[in-house]
Amino acid sequence: MNINGNYRKIKFAENSQIFRCPICKDEMSVYELKDMVCNQGHNFNIARKGYINFLLKAVKTDYDEDMFYSRTQVQESGFFDPLLEFISGSIIKRIEKNDLRKLNILDAGCGQGSHIGQIISNLEEKVDKDIRGFGVDISKEGIVIASKQSFDILWCVADLTNLPFASRGFDVILNILSPANYDEFHRVLKDEGILIKVVPGSAYLKELRSIFYKGTDKEEYSNEQVVKHYSKEFEIIDTSQLKYNHSIDKDELIHFIRMTPLSWKVTDDKIQRIMDIDIDNISAEFLIIMGKKKNKNMSRE
Repeated sequence: MNINGNYRKIKFAENSQIFRCPICKDEMSVYELKDMVCNQGHNFNIARKGYINFLLKAVKTDYDEDMFYSRTQVQESGFFDPLLEFISGSIIKRIEKNDLRKLNILDAGCGQGSHIGQIISNLEEKVDKDIRGFGVDISKEGIVIASKQSFDILWCVADLTNLPFASRGFDVILNILSPANYDEFHRVLKDEGILIKVVPGSAYLKELRSIFYKGTDKEEYSNEQVVKHYSKEFEIIDTSQLKYNHSIDKDELIHFIRMTPLSWKVTDDKIQRIMDIDIDNISAEFLIIMGKKKNKNMSRE
């Protein structure tokens, strides 16, 4: 399938009912395949590449083009494949259990979009359902890269604290190695929907952490507080731990270093020290949390 800007503009028009204005919260529609416009006249241009920037003001983040390029290289190396296969399998079980005929999936904090892209490709290979993917990230650089890929997904630049989506529009929200906003997740998730959050385990990229932060409190990582926060907002229905090693070479190692915030404040000599070590394996460990809305909060908007 040839996914280009015009194709996505048509898809935005076909799916306009799932959007809402981030300014006035009103319904939106697409005007002449150029703009997403609400009933109050607030206007958001559909970029030539087929994405919409819903931010109300420019935001500068530490997630730059080089970082997203390295994440794409790591993705293409197969490092995340077991994780994404596991998530895909979990969603398929959900589809079969609830006999869902169509599915709206939101990746909240999608970065350059390769996670949701691969997950939806996995689903489309295994189930004959109407699956619609949406990716949102606060980094315009990430969304621009995502929009250049062939995935049949609608991409948006937006803040997780003010999602440009109508209430109860999504069957599945993915939040993979990304910050969360549980109030907004609760609002845009269907009452019977699920939130799948992925957080690192203690061994995640331990080969890098042990050198970057040796002798500091960052040398060891615990996801206990993240899990506790999740459980306060959503009812946990399942948790799974996934742990494996991934073989790499020298050329791939630099991309693992560049793709992670672990390296942001690390000196060049520590980075060089890692490059000089003969590291041929990188550790992966993830905790996958699946949850649903708590009954007591069902009426919350």
